[in-house]
Amino acid sequence: MSDSTPPQSTDLELVRRALSDQEELLHLMERYESRLLRYVHRLTGLGQQCVEDVVQEVFIKIYRNLNNFDQALAFSSWAYRIAHNEAMNYIRSNNGRKTLPIETDDEDSLNLADILASEVDLPDEAARAEQAQLVRSILYTLKPVYRDALILRYLEDQDYAAMSDILQKPMGTIATLLNRAKTQFKQLAQKNNLTLHFAS
Repeated sequence: MSDSTPPQSTDLELVRRALSDQEELLHLMERYESRLLRYVHRLTGLGQQCVEDVVQEVFIKIYRNLNNFDQALAFSSWAYRIAHNEAMNYIRSNNGRKTLPIETDDEDSLNLADILASEVDLPDEAARAEQAQLVRSILYTLKPVYRDALILRYLEDQDYAAMSDILQKPMGTIATLLNRAKTQFKQLAQKNNLTLHFAS
């Protein structure tokens, strides 16, 4: 980031400056590029080049619609919403194609296993590598809407309010989505001989 943009600049400050100075939009893109690349990869399971193509479309949409951005909302949620929509559009247009990642992301799988471990009983440390592969396979077997709910909440660390903005659903619906996603995850895990005991 250039010296002309103070590190403490908020997203909203950058948005306001970007409305009159396209250079500031580049700073916003730099701030969010890695996050959105990671999110789209996690959601779609696409290879790097396809993920970059999707995120490029996301930034084009952000650029074209910045004047319509509601500054009462968090820019991060708006950016994730656009990324979610573009990723879902890709999934729908390629619905005959399995979206298991070309490049394995065991760190994500381990992270998800560890996070779920706070809510479920998982095997001991020695089985973590095998768990990671199984967790990854189960995650990409879920319907995209349930996979997205788990990814946003547990891997992207989005709270219910942000998820509500991103998915454009009431918070009560978000809670229902997460519960259904966990239930389906548990059922699929059991079919793969991994017993999960979700906390109430």
